[in-house]
Amino acid sequence: MPYIVRVKKKFSAAHFLTYYKGGPEPLHGHTFVIEVYIKSNSLDKGGIAVDFIEIDEYLDSILPDYRLLNEVYDFSPSAENLAKYFFDILKAKYNVKKVVVWETENCGAEYYED
Repeated sequence: MPYIVRVKKKFSAAHFLTYYKGGPEPLHGHTFVIEVYIKSNSLDKGGIAVDFIEIDEYLDSILPDYRLLNEVYDFSPSAENLAKYFFDILKAKYNVKKVVVWETENCGAEYYED
């Protein structure tokens, strides 16, 4: 029986889109929220599919907290591109099914593979 473990984490960063309506967007910041969805088909003896703390600590190691994203990545740091980037990193370690990156409480993007 499959389980989906979800972990949500905040990070603060600045960015600008390199091509937005014909040119670069003004520099601005967000408190981003990343949501990670990991699938497991089983539980360990303690009833755990994937340890929340382990995922949380791994996210701490890969999230660019208090950074200018345009200096960290060689792509335009849109929510869409960030969702795919984090998905690719996480799938090397976990059975990740989906990653959602929220720029605001109401606006975000998700990436998953069929």
